[in-house]
Order: sequence, then structure tokens, then C-alpha cells
Amino acid sequence: MKDLAFATITQLQTALENKEISAQELLKYYCERFAQYDTKLGSALEIFDLESIMAMSASKGFLYAIPGLIKDNISQKDRALTCASKILEGYVATYDATAIERLKNAGAFLVGRANLDEFAMGSSTETSAFQKTANPWDLSRVPGGSSGGSIAAVAAGLVPWALGSETGGSVRQPAALCGIVGLKPTYGLISRNGLVAYASSLDQIGIATRSVRDNAMILSVIAGHDTKDSSSLYVDKKDYTTLLDGKLKEGLKIGVLENALHAQGVDPEVREAIEKAIVEYEKMGAIITRIKMPIMEYAAAVYFVLSRAEAASNLARFDGVRYGLRDKNEKTLASMYTGTRHDGFGQEVKARIIMGNYVLSFGHAAEFYNNAKKVQRMMYHEYAQTFKDVDMIISPVTPAPAFKFGAFDENKLQMDLQDYFTCSVNIAGIPAISVPCGFTKNNLPIGFQLIGPHLSEAHLYQAAYAYEQITPWHTMHPEAFK
Repeated sequence: MKDLAFATITQLQTALENKEISAQELLKYYCERFAQYDTKLGSALEIFDLESIMAMSASKGFLYAIPGLIKDNISQKDRALTCASKILEGYVATYDATAIERLKNAGAFLVGRANLDEFAMGSSTETSAFQKTANPWDLSRVPGGSSGGSIAAVAAGLVPWALGSETGGSVRQPAALCGIVGLKPTYGLISRNGLVAYASSLDQIGIATRSVRDNAMILSVIAGHDTKDSSSLYVDKKDYTTLLDGKLKEGLKIGVLENALHAQGVDPEVREAIEKAIVEYEKMGAIITRIKMPIMEYAAAVYFVLSRAEAASNLARFDGVRYGLRDKNEKTLASMYTGTRHDGFGQEVKARIIMGNYVLSFGHAAEFYNNAKKVQRMMYHEYAQTFKDVDMIISPVTPAPAFKFGAFDENKLQMDLQDYFTCSVNIAGIPAISVPCGFTKNNLPIGFQLIGPHLSEAHLYQAAYAYEQITPWHTMHPEAFK
């Protein structure tokens, strides 16, 4: 097989079955691509040695020998786990996350740890304590975040798939900015056991691939109930590829979210690309309805309050006592806590912890946190009502294509608003998939998202796959990595 770099999982499986390449040769090929290209991309914090990669996975299974990269906030037994933060330097995971266990049992090769925004807090992968990750389409621009390392590696052809995590759009947003497919599943469909918590009621493991079918194949392996996760849904394992025949469901109704697509600040090239995608769906027989969801205007504010509040609570455990960094120069327990957290956390994480403690504090919890929870319930209800009239919703993922490094250093609010079109999905706990739909005049990727009701992943894949099959975007890859 000649072009392995951007091959699909199915193509790689065929090559292995036909003995065109061995499992060890395939793994070596992708590890060598990391060695060749990742010095300028910065997608991985660590690539493991070949022998240990093969030893830690089953010798057969549905994903046997298919290499993937794991965001470094997902636990891999006997591997470092840093969340791209100095406060966890030196910590080695003692167990596999459930998703990792299932991937290993399926024979997948887990090649390394992907870079991310520190503790998944960011939208550009610029807040990592160790390195910045670049966008493979333009190395002067960000890949998005917080799963920028995972997404950039897939987009650059360094691996065919990767796992990221989503709290407010951290898989879909970088997927759109890098021109690949990114899934945020229904809350509880993929176990959170082994995912280091940022905001527990919003966090979900997500999947990054270059094609819709590949994405569905990975979900088929890792989805399903887990007794180790109290938020895990009682859902049986299933094959999410069964509806991928290139056709839409008969009578499919798609709602175009007008107050997102025509919101202030949406780049005209983004809007035009999505409008063209809508036309393609019409040609395939979809019934298009223009809709508005007023509650969406409050999504960013609700996300801001809830995520910071839960982050302040979850990150209280990182105090120098149990694992990771410890300030050994301090003389008292209190000063050790303070010194460790001061030295270990970056500025973005500190800011979110401070804000979280503020919105949870006496005298402010009712004003901020309790009100945010009320609006969250209203948002869930509005989505439920909307899905009585349409099967799924199409909307932008981001208002603009990938931005330059440092573009929002002096405007933190604008950086926070990168999640404006994505965070409502996390707040409501429903699934969405980001799909590439074009490029700007400067050759930067553009994506749209399809949002569906609770546990509608199979139908989202069906609609995304149908669009993918009549468009060329998933076949286009950054020249610098070919």
C-alpha cells in the first residue's frame, strides 16, 4: 500500500489482512512520521517505544494494529499523565480509563500522549505547560483546543484516529479548524472513568478522525455502559456504521439555526460554505427549515459559570499531597498547598479556579451558579422542543477559521467566546458532529456541525456520511505533511 499517511482505518485493515504490511511495520511507519513531522507540529507530548505499544494491546481484535493518539487527560496505565500541567509532572497513571481498556482489548495500538490546553482549559492549545501545537494547514495558526494535539495529529496524517475530550466544544472546534471529523457523543455514552475531570457534568471523551466511517468505528468499540462510571448510560454496545450507505433517512428534517449562522461576527466565508452544504442536503432530499433558538444567546454565560464552578471543585485535589508536584521548601501544610498550586498551575487554570470559587461563594452562589443551573434546564427543554419539529440541527462550529498564535492574548473574553456555538450541546448533554465543508481563500478549513437529540449518534453519522460522500473535503490534506 503506497499512501499510508492518510489512509482510512478500513484501508489499513485491508492492507494488514492482505499482508501488504505487517502490524509492526505499520506501527513503525506512523512512529517515524511523528519523528519526522512533530518537531514543527507539536501534537504529542510523548511517543512510546514500539515494543511497549505492542505489548500493551491485544494480539487480535476489531482494531488490531490500528494506531491512535490519546489526549493526555485520559489515563493510560503505566504511562505518564500530566494534563499538560506542571502540577502533574512525574505522575504515572495506575489504571486504564475504560475507553483505553476497550481500545486495547480491540487490539488498537496507542502510540502516545497528545498535547492539550492545561487541564483542557482553553480553545487554542496555547495554555499547555510544555509546548504549543500548530495547525497543520498553517503553522503560524492555532489548531483550536483544548484537544488540539489529538486533532492536529490526525489532520497531519500522523495517526488515523485520536481521542480528545469535550467540555464546551474541545473536539468539534479544533476539528473544524483543522478540517477533520470530530464527535461529541451523548453525555454518558462513553465512560468518563479515567478521564481527569474538568467539569464533571459537561465532560465527555470525543473522537477525532479524517472520515465519518472511521469515527463510527471507534465509537462502536468504546461506547456502552460501564459499571465504574455512575453517569454511564445503560446502553448496549452497537455497530454505529450500519446506516452508512450514502443516503439520508427518508424525509429527514434539518433545522438551520439562523441565530447562529447569521450571528454577528460570523465570517462571510464560513457562512457561505455552510449555506452551500445546506444546498447539498436539499439536493439529497432533506427538508430544510430555518429555525431560531433564543435560549442559545445565554449558552456561553451558562457554560462560563458552570464550568468554572466545577473546575474549582475538581482541581482542589491537586494540592501536593497525593500525586504530582510538591513544593518541598515550605514549612507548613497551608504554605505547601499554596506554594504547590502557585507553581504548578498556569495562569488560565488559576483564573478559572478563582472565578469558580467566586461564583460558588456565599452570597454569590444564588446569583450565579443557581441561576446558571436554571437556564441549563431551560436550554435542555428548548432543544427537546426543537427536536419535535426537526430531526437534527445544522450550525457553525466556529465563527471564523483558525486564528494566529497570540491573537487573543489581550482579549480573554473573545477567546472564551470561541465556544459560543458549541457549548450549548455540552450543557444539554446531547450529541453533535463536526464535518469539514470547505476552505477559505487562504486555504484554511471550514466545518459545520450537526446536532441531534439524545442518543442519535447513528443518525448523525448517517447524515454526515451522506454529505461526505458527495464532497471532496475529507480527501484534502495539508501539503506540508504529504
